[in-house]
Amino acid sequence: MWDDAFPSFLIGLREGLEAGLIVSILVATLVRAGAKSRLPQVWTGVLAAIAMSLSFGAVLTFTAASLSATAQEAFGGTLSVIAVAFVTAMVFWMRRSARSLSGEIKEKVTGALAMGAGMLIVTSFLAVGREGLETALFLWTTARAAGESVGPMIGAGIGLVIAAGLCWGLYRRVLKINLTKFFTATGAVLIVIAAGVLGYGLRDLQEGGVLPGKTAFAFDLSQSIDPSAWYTTLVQGVFNLMPAMTWLQVVGYAAYLAVVMTLFVRGVRTVAKPAPAPRATEAKAAAAQPVEAESAEVGPAEGESAEEQAASTPESTPESQPEPEPQKEAAPVAAATGRKRPAWVLPVAVVAVPAVVAGGIVAFGKSKPAGAPTIAVSEKECGKGFTAPKTGRQTFQMQNTGDKTSEVYLVDPTSNAVYGEIEGLAPGTTRDLVATVAGGSYAWRCVPTGGKAVTSAAVRVSGGGGAKAVVPVSEEDLAGPLRAYKKYVDAGLATLTDQTQRLSDDLAGGDLDAARADWLTAHRTYSSLGAAYGTFQDFDKKINGRADGLPGGVHDKDFSGFHRIEYGLWHGAPADELTGPAEQLHGEVMGLRKAFPTQDFAPGDLPLRTHEILENTLQFELTGDTDEGSGSNLATADANLTGTRELLDVLRPLIAKRDPQLLTTIDDDIARLQKMLDAAHHGDAWTPVEKLDAATRQRLNGVTGQLLEHLAPVPDLLEIRKSA
Repeated sequence: MWDDAFPSFLIGLREGLEAGLIVSILVATLVRAGAKSRLPQVWTGVLAAIAMSLSFGAVLTFTAASLSATAQEAFGGTLSVIAVAFVTAMVFWMRRSARSLSGEIKEKVTGALAMGAGMLIVTSFLAVGREGLETALFLWTTARAAGESVGPMIGAGIGLVIAAGLCWGLYRRVLKINLTKFFTATGAVLIVIAAGVLGYGLRDLQEGGVLPGKTAFAFDLSQSIDPSAWYTTLVQGVFNLMPAMTWLQVVGYAAYLAVVMTLFVRGVRTVAKPAPAPRATEAKAAAAQPVEAESAEVGPAEGESAEEQAASTPESTPESQPEPEPQKEAAPVAAATGRKRPAWVLPVAVVAVPAVVAGGIVAFGKSKPAGAPTIAVSEKECGKGFTAPKTGRQTFQMQNTGDKTSEVYLVDPTSNAVYGEIEGLAPGTTRDLVATVAGGSYAWRCVPTGGKAVTSAAVRVSGGGGAKAVVPVSEEDLAGPLRAYKKYVDAGLATLTDQTQRLSDDLAGGDLDAARADWLTAHRTYSSLGAAYGTFQDFDKKINGRADGLPGGVHDKDFSGFHRIEYGLWHGAPADELTGPAEQLHGEVMGLRKAFPTQDFAPGDLPLRTHEILENTLQFELTGDTDEGSGSNLATADANLTGTRELLDVLRPLIAKRDPQLLTTIDDDIARLQKMLDAAHHGDAWTPVEKLDAATRQRLNGVTGQLLEHLAPVPDLLEIRKSA
């Protein structure tokens, strides 16, 4: 959370200090001009600016939430680029204007005093409003990049509180801060952060289809670094540098940083360069002008009253400089008729108006598309409000009018093919379902939790076009493949039992070379059985558990199974030390073989395993995380691929019926991955993962990732759906 909070903390601190300095100068100018009664007008303008900024943030948040996933990416990416432009302009503006800020604002306040109350409100509103809008936009962008709002909001809040404290200290002259150095240092850091936001925004635009190059990665280190490590999260949170970045992101990040930082540093040097000595006449003229201090003086001047202390500004002149004479405030002109307006009306109005406008924008943005029908979802009213839709992409508002959470499907009642679905629709809630409609028959199927599935009356749609539907799968459809797969696993466990017995005998006889060969054979057999995500329940931890998380690591008393024996075999442990762990492993394998026929293996889990086995492979084997010295991770990956291929074989008829082209793509990916694994196999030896050159390792990860991407639709294709 704190790594996500830092960019927002910095923007809150800097923008808060800028806005606070402006407000301090406004207030001090009025006090010194003897116009204290006009202070409520300043605070009204400030309040209006805050209300507008908060309303702007609400509009961004709720407008984005009502968009489709692709539109959200494009919307977020566009605003990220705009935020970077605003922050960049702010950094350069403050670098140029820090020295003359006080004089400019005093001049504006003097003009506003002469023009009436309205202009003073507008002056303070405009002075603070820009900072508020920049803050809202940048905070929304950083929160979206972080994927959560708690950290960024906490960071921004802390930054604003500190900024308020600093401004109070500067106003009361109890602090001394070199503002030029402060804004220079924070400006440089913000430029680096903005470069990361730009890279993130460009990626969003690629994901949203606005920019090309979505799959053209400059590098992918996702398998080489730990994504949960503190340094990884810190770099991602603060600088938005990701383990995998496209060429467009890298070029955009580097170009922005090189150009903007160069101009900023050059400008800083120009400002810091001492001006040539003025001529005598020029020096005399300059002496008559007020001096803008870069920092606030410490403590009040001697003899100042409390009121004069409160009126001092961060840019106050040296104490020897005479104070301007207070101006007598003009008496207000009383209205000839009518009652006096209550003092609370204007502040309430400036808060209410932006809130109402923002609410209208949000409500309009979330309103349903023109002509989008509302369809009832319940056991009694399933499909109520449904009439024959037009062909093409249509949006339906599904409203759960019952008292149970429900699933709802748009189906072809003749074939039960599914065109669209919503899961977990809670009672009283409404969600959009988007589906492509072509010529054919359509109905709604409502499936309440714990209730009976209900299908609405069908409607007929005339016209052509193509609408892709998924033929639903029932438990009966998966019963045959599940029996075939369980038979495969049962036979594999019988083989594994013999192999672990042989491994135990090797160690009992003191033959370490034979034990190493038999260990690899047995481990490959086990790895080909698809032990992913708790398939074998608690047995998997005992048979193939890792040392990660154990207090004693590889020396922990609870470290057991294949990897415990692997560590000993490849780290010089004597045979008699490994005899006990080998006997324990054999006992656990026998226990698994006996328990497997009675273990709960839901039919719906079978399609999930097609993806999960290789997901484990990418996470553990191809990173070398499970290597305890044998260097056999690629042998294990090869066995995992065998297990995945077996699963696909038993599910092939069901997949082919629904998406034959997907099977062709998956088969091609498997062939490419198998070819790469075969290249790492040399007789009885396998190339360790860490011995692969960087290019080969990157290709191996890429091919596995592509296969996983193509396997991902299989669980959805073969998801069990209830029918009436």
